[in-house]
Amino acid sequence: MNTLVTKLHHKWLRLTFRQPRIAASVALKVHLSTRPPEPVIPSKKPFKVELVGGKRYSWCTCGHSKKQPFCDGAHKSKAQGLSPLRFVPEKDTTVWLCGCKYTNNPPYCDGTHKQDFIVSAALHEHTDS
Repeated sequence: MNTLVTKLHHKWLRLTFRQPRIAASVALKVHLSTRPPEPVIPSKKPFKVELVGGKRYSWCTCGHSKKQPFCDGAHKSKAQGLSPLRFVPEKDTTVWLCGCKYTNNPPYCDGTHKQDFIVSAALHEHTDS
């Protein structure tokens, strides 16, 4: 009886603590930093947008969206760690939404795009990939 328990115990341990098998085609991503990625600069000017009161909007925070200033989900593959800023305006209004992504009053433009670090920075160019 004792040998049966020992064999079962070893089998249980092997099944419980074995490493999961990972297919060779799966590429593992390694993140060496806990800091979220920095946004890219899609525009050095704000976007004038007419917003509808009560409607939910998702403002792009990463700069990779092709539907600026709004999110198209590009952050999921190009800027993991960043997510869109969701907001609902109370009433219909026309606003200037930040295009440089470095505003201190997101999603609204605060003039940060006029600072030297934005003026001298390169604009992000979209690729098809």
